[in-house]
Amino acid sequence: MFTTNQLIFAVCFFIAFVILMILSYKKDRKLHKKQYKGSFWILIGFLVFVLALIAIKSYLKG
Repeated sequence: MFTTNQLIFAVCFFIAFVILMILSYKKDRKLHKKQYKGSFWILIGFLVFVLALIAIKSYLKG
């Protein structure tokens, strides 16, 4: 399906992309802690909402 050179390029690209993302996150870590303080609770609320929708759907279906 893919040639050897395409696979080598894909692996190199993926490794470089992950390394750059890690370095970028480390650079902005202090700013993220300041700007996105409390965003964890929004994630928890969203998950609870989705679970409630699934529970309601299964209750009404059965």
